[in-house]
Amino acid sequence: MLRLAVLASGGGSNLQAIIDATERGEIDARVVLVISNNSDCGALARAGKHGIEALHLSGRQFPGQAEFDAGLLEALAEHEVDLVILAGYMKLLSPTVVKAYRNRILNIHPALLPCFGGREMYGMRVHQAVIESGAKFSGVTVHVVDEKYDHGPIVAQRVVPVHQDDTAENLAQRVLIQEHKIYPQVIQLFAENRVRVEGNHVRIHSAG
Repeated sequence: MLRLAVLASGGGSNLQAIIDATERGEIDARVVLVISNNSDCGALARAGKHGIEALHLSGRQFPGQAEFDAGLLEALAEHEVDLVILAGYMKLLSPTVVKAYRNRILNIHPALLPCFGGREMYGMRVHQAVIESGAKFSGVTVHVVDEKYDHGPIVAQRVVPVHQDDTAENLAQRVLIQEHKIYPQVIQLFAENRVRVEGNHVRIHSAG
C-alpha cells in the first residue's frame, strides 16, 4: 500500500477527495502526512479530522532554502512516504526535493497543460484566463513534477467543455468535480505500478 504525503496551501478539497477514496478502499494507498506552508489552511484541519499527522512547514521557520529542504525531506523520510501529492501547494519545490523524489511527485492543474500554466497561473486566475482566451475546452491535468511550475510529463488529462455563458466561477466548479475524480484514479495507477516515465512521456501499462 502506497504511503502518501499531501502538500497543500488552501482548503484541501483534493486532499479530502483522496482521503475519501482511501477510506472507501478505492485506492491502495493511505495518506500518512499532510504538510502545509500555511498554518491556518483548511487542509491541516481536514487531516486532523481523519487522524492524519498535520505539519506546518514554512520557509520562514528556517534560515535558508537548504535548511527548509532538509526539514521537508526529513519529514517525508520519517513517514516513509512513497508518493508526494501536491494539491494546491503554492510553493515551487526545489531541485533538491525533486531529485530526491524524482518521478514520485504529482501535481494537479485546473487546465489542459501546457496551456494556462506557469508561475502566476493558479486558482481562479487559470479559469479567468481560459474564459478570456475564447478556448472551447479546459480541463484537468495530472503530471509528474519537475523543476518548473506546471511542467513535467503528463500522466492523465480530462476535458471540460467551456460553455459560451460560462463565468470563471462556473467553470471552476465543473473542473473541480473532475479533479476530485481523476487524482485518486492516477494515484491508483501508481499503486498498481503501472506508470512508467520515459523522458517527457508517461506510459500506462495494462493491469496484470
